[in-house]
Amino acid sequence: MSDVPSLYLGLISGTSADGIDAALVSFDDGQPRLHATHTHPWPTALREQILAVAQGETAIDLDAFGRLDVALGHGFAEAALALLKESGTPVTTVRAIGSHGQTMRHRPVGEYAFTLQLGDPATIAERCGIDVVADFRRADVAAGGQGAPLLPAVHAMLLAHPGHARVVLNLGGIANITVLGADGSVIGFDTGPANGLMDAWCLRHRGEAFDHGGAFAASGKIDNALLDALLADPYFALAPPKSTGREHFHLDWLASHPRLATLSPADVQATLLELSARSVAEAVARHAPDAEDVLACGGGVHNVALMQRLAELLSPRTLASTAAYGVDPDFLEATAFAWLARQRLLGLPGNLPAVTGARGPRVLGAIHPAPR
Repeated sequence: MSDVPSLYLGLISGTSADGIDAALVSFDDGQPRLHATHTHPWPTALREQILAVAQGETAIDLDAFGRLDVALGHGFAEAALALLKESGTPVTTVRAIGSHGQTMRHRPVGEYAFTLQLGDPATIAERCGIDVVADFRRADVAAGGQGAPLLPAVHAMLLAHPGHARVVLNLGGIANITVLGADGSVIGFDTGPANGLMDAWCLRHRGEAFDHGGAFAASGKIDNALLDALLADPYFALAPPKSTGREHFHLDWLASHPRLATLSPADVQATLLELSARSVAEAVARHAPDAEDVLACGGGVHNVALMQRLAELLSPRTLASTAAYGVDPDFLEATAFAWLARQRLLGLPGNLPAVTGARGPRVLGAIHPAPR
């Protein structure tokens, strides 16, 4: 099919499950342009269920699994409808919704590798009256890839500088980097935790969904013994392509280290912030030694303490928000899933095999038509 001059709507709820980001995007010569955005909160009880299931803290039977899938679908639909209403956008002007869903498990290695995102796309299509493209990661995993990260293609489109090596750093629940080579090459992978562990620890000990500005972490002191034990996790030493999630880096993983019981909650939070910053900086040093600057996006850009520590560790490279380059750091992921929906409708690949390790380019996503 040929492309049409219309809007695409991207939806994403990340590893931290701190809300649904929604973005209305158009494309001019293939380049995304952001028109309107909306962040939609998960109801508290539903967010708690997401986190418990994603971290493996609770068993779930098939009936509960099915209900959760549909409940999440309604949440994504409500986010899309709220964005359309707030922006005054007619449904008829939106060609498709690209819904990432909520990742519940990501196991891209093994005999039966898989990745699982919930948020019933048929429910979204039915409620919104717009075709929905979803389930973007499985085709890449089936082709031997990691299924993640999927953002590097959009990072390259928006932020590459010919002849100039740089890194795009996404600070979500998990951190991932895209290395944009001066020669036009692109690689990317998950470095490890960004906000996810800090958010979970903050919720447990402060009753707050995240550490505002990093103040909780700043009130504590880094425990080097715990930090060394956490950094000894084999994941950090793996060569890319690699990806990870909350099913690996969660509070039970943290609790497996005996030293935890001897520390104050603030000291643990400070150590978790250092873990995030150190693992990112070491990955950049190892895989992007020629990069002159690091452009950050995702919720972590609002954690002042984290950004300050990253700036110290990444020096002499400069660290800045993608906002300084005209790209909204909070909605870059949602923009990417709008682009992936467009790629699917055009029958074009959405993955980068050099990033994910897949056997080749693949068209990603399944189409769920709206009622006609």
